[in-house]
This record gives sequence, C-alpha cells and structure tokens, in this order.
Amino acid sequence: MVETMSWKNNVLRLLDQSKLPAEVVELSCNTYQDVADAIKTMKVRGAPAIGAAAAFGMVLGANNYTGENKDNFFSFMDHVAETLKSTRPTAVNLFWAIERMENCLLQYKKNPLNSLLKALEKEATEIFQEDKELNLSIGYHGNKIVPYKATILTHCNAGSLATAGYGTALGVIRAAHEAEKHISVYADETRPLLQGARLTAWELMSEGIPVTLITDSMAGYVMKLGKIDMVIVGADRIAANGDVANKIGTYSLAVLAKEHKIPFYVAAPYSTIDLTLMDGEQIVIEERSHDEIRRVGTIMMAPEKVPVFNPAFDVTPNSMITAIITDKGVIGPPFNVGLKNNGYKRR
Repeated sequence: MVETMSWKNNVLRLLDQSKLPAEVVELSCNTYQDVADAIKTMKVRGAPAIGAAAAFGMVLGANNYTGENKDNFFSFMDHVAETLKSTRPTAVNLFWAIERMENCLLQYKKNPLNSLLKALEKEATEIFQEDKELNLSIGYHGNKIVPYKATILTHCNAGSLATAGYGTALGVIRAAHEAEKHISVYADETRPLLQGARLTAWELMSEGIPVTLITDSMAGYVMKLGKIDMVIVGADRIAANGDVANKIGTYSLAVLAKEHKIPFYVAAPYSTIDLTLMDGEQIVIEERSHDEIRRVGTIMMAPEKVPVFNPAFDVTPNSMITAIITDKGVIGPPFNVGLKNNGYKRR
C-alpha cells in the first residue's frame, strides 16, 4: 500500500501526487508555507490527507517561530492557521484538523514553549494515526455490503493517496479484495486533473486489483450495458442532512446511477461530516484555475482566452444516495437522524 506522507525529524515528507504516475517524487516540507503550497497546488490532496498534512503544518509553524515573546507566538500561530485554512475551502477535514490543533494550543497555553511544541506534535501524530484506523473501520463496514462478485464504479481518488492510509471508497474496495471477493473496478478518468486516470488506476494496479479506466462521459453507457453493480465514492464534506460535496462529476454519476437503479454509496470518516451545515446549499464550493480546463499539463487544449467555469466539487443531494459508509457503520436514510444518532460531531 502506497504511503502518502510521513513525519520524521521535524520534516513532513509528502508523495508529490502532481507527478504521478510518471514519476514517484518525495516532497520535503520544512515550513508551514511549504505545506500550504502543497495543499493548494494539490501535491497532497484528498480531504483526510489534507487534514493530516495541515495538522503537521501547524507543528512546522510552531517550530518555525523565532521570537521570544510567548504572546507573539500565539498571534503568529493564528496567522499560520489562517494561511493553512485559506488553501482549500471545501474539504471540511482541513478546518477540523486545524481546529483540533488550535484547541491543543489553548489547552497547553500556560505550559512552557517546549512542552507546548511537544503537545502539538503529539496531537498531529494522533490525527494522522486516527485517520488510518478510521479508514480500516470504513473498509470493514463497507465490505459487508459488497457482494461476493461485483463490479464497482468509482470517481476521482479516495484511496490511500487521499488519506493517511488505506482509503475511504478504495478502502471498501481494498477490504473486499482482501476478503477474496471477486471484484473489479471501473475508474472514471476524472477531468480536469485526471485523478482517476493518474492516481486511482495506478493505485489499484499496484495492488493487483482489476481496474478498467473510462472517460467521465462513458459512465452512463457503461451502466446501460449492465457492467456496474454499485458506485462507491468518497466525500470532501457531508452536511447534516446527508448532502455530499465531492469531486466535480459525482452528482452526474448519482443521477445516472438512479436512472439505472444502481446503488450509490459514499464512504467517509466522521471528520468529513459537518453537522454545523444543515444542507449542501451551505457548502462553499472551491473554483480553481481556469487553465486547469484550458490545458493538459503544459499543452494548450482550448483557446487561451475562452471563458471557463471550473468548480472543483459538486453537491449530490441525499435523495440520490443509498447509504453513507462511515467508521461507525453503514448509515441509510433519513441521514439527518442516522448521522446525529451516531454521535457525529466535531471533536
């Protein structure tokens, strides 16, 4: 299983996902600015991975502080937190992780600075390790609903590359494969940055899980041909009513799955569930660079000045979701009751 990140000797090492699959390059982050840039440029991506990276970014910020005044230290850490928060507005795990780190700062505010730095590092490490455990639980619960023989369609990348390890949507697929079920996967290429083509196909192939790559526009026809038994995707934010924000194109898949009577599942840990938002209309959708649409890499694929609309995510209404696979179990509708009764709240 691929390792997305590691923390050693006060350096956060990230697998640079912008280089995959052509190159396997490790990126060393020595400052919080390095982490912020890696998140913004999607060298690290996927809601849980972003959260874990941001937590270590807070540690690096604290380590980077050179002043002697403790009051100034807390002002500086406010700046570090705001810098990291500004990188990606949709993925709630980013804000959840930073909030945990800020709470840690408050808890140990009266401690000597060295003790406070150790507490921050311990909290970030716990966030990282917790995500791995949550993903394993998602895989365990999700495997129960995967038939012995199934072909699964997935979108974008919600595997070990998008998390601290194992994965959410791909964690379910991985668990089914490890249970020796006869599964295969269709992976959407996921325009415009091709996370399905570059990352999901590469990740599944590296583990010997059968995968077929299709363009995003082929999904409906593949469903019509009867090749898909279920759809499983990840999530970047889930509102209290079960509306789900995920990579752009997810909503289209949900519409197609409903038309073809194919179950549509979302896999995510508690850290992706945001009970402070009543529904998906309140989710802020990030719009990214227009050149992501105009270009593929450095090659211009459209008129240089053509207007572009490039939302990174869309929102799938809860009415189109069969169930949400979480670390506590599989939750079906009504989601506002299931999510609340399972104790999903910001820790």
